[in-house]
Amino acid sequence: MSTHQPHSIALRGTTITLLAGMLTALAACSGGGSATGTPADSTAKDIFTRGAEVLTWSQVQKEAYFSKMDSIFPSHVAARGTLVHDLPTGAPLTALTPTPAAQQALTDFIASQRVAGLLIIQNGAIRLERYGLGQTAASRWTSWSVAKSVTSTLVGAALKDGSISSLDAPLTNYVGQLRGTAYDGVTVRELLTMSSGVAWNESYTDPNSDLARFVHSTPVAGLDANVAFARTLHREAAPGTKWVYKSLEANLLGTLVIAATGKPLATYLSEKIWSQYGMERDATWLTDHIGHEQGGAGLQATLRDYGRYGQLVLDGGVVNGQSIVPVGWFAAATHKQFDIGASGSGYGYQWWTYDSGSFEGRGIFGQLLFLDPSRKLVIVVVGAWTDAVGGSSAALQRQLVAAIQSAVDAER
Repeated sequence: MSTHQPHSIALRGTTITLLAGMLTALAACSGGGSATGTPADSTAKDIFTRGAEVLTWSQVQKEAYFSKMDSIFPSHVAARGTLVHDLPTGAPLTALTPTPAAQQALTDFIASQRVAGLLIIQNGAIRLERYGLGQTAASRWTSWSVAKSVTSTLVGAALKDGSISSLDAPLTNYVGQLRGTAYDGVTVRELLTMSSGVAWNESYTDPNSDLARFVHSTPVAGLDANVAFARTLHREAAPGTKWVYKSLEANLLGTLVIAATGKPLATYLSEKIWSQYGMERDATWLTDHIGHEQGGAGLQATLRDYGRYGQLVLDGGVVNGQSIVPVGWFAAATHKQFDIGASGSGYGYQWWTYDSGSFEGRGIFGQLLFLDPSRKLVIVVVGAWTDAVGGSSAALQRQLVAAIQSAVDAER
């Protein structure tokens, strides 16, 4: 554990206390296997067994393999194009770290919170870029649930293309294998907003949760993994009446896009965004046993390319002078469609929303893509928290975002 004393960054009334050594991250590094090669006992196992293991990986394994997921699991490539969308270097965001003590506090935060990358883009320019855990600008890092917010945009693109006729079309128009199940009668819109009415428990620690049962389930030969498990679920409410967070439904959105477009999700991502907007490196997307990408997670990209995606969203989805999504898509997608029981917050089309107008994609173990249109601000964090939902680490991350916003405001 670091011996640094706590530091504070005070910005226009926002104070963050960054505790070096808040997490005893290196305690897990004293054992638990090698940090090189393939995770122990996983080489010969199928994607589901190995996928289940990820949630219980040691800290050593998380830090070693979150940047190498596509070397462990099957994946497809989302190819970049020939041109790169420029992210010029802007003026340093000096108001965030105005003193040596504040600069040390940020360094301590990155180390103690197991941050692999922190990127701040404002007005389309990089204001701050830091790396940890041995990562560089060329490193890809896994998205976890930030992928949901990318899949959402691909649904919008398929709607614009006409591959999806309407958000009010039944899901079963495209995924017929769900007819006669709890998802029969659920619309694309209800899937986007996680308001299908299908019962689900997302717990990452309960071995009997639906999520745990899903990742431990045996794949059905020839059948999309998400469809196979969705057929076992039951309905608890009428579609469109109740919000419950369900990663399975984001995965089903990926299945929907694959079925509607007739293309792998990674291919469609490349065609619509990655090659056209000018991403710097190819992305990869993990697949199931029949080669279907998981729309709710499993995307690998560089820190800057996550930032470029955020900038694309702030720019209204405009690529080469034309929007890839219908008019008004992001106005709906990034604003509250359902109340989630938290004051000032809501859920849109696979985006977490705030009444302030900001919104974010959020993934377990510390992944964040935060967008603030009023400040023309993109914040990306990738990392490896010691537990899935973060606890005190999540609170510190929220405080860091507030401090960045205050630093931008201090320049006005």
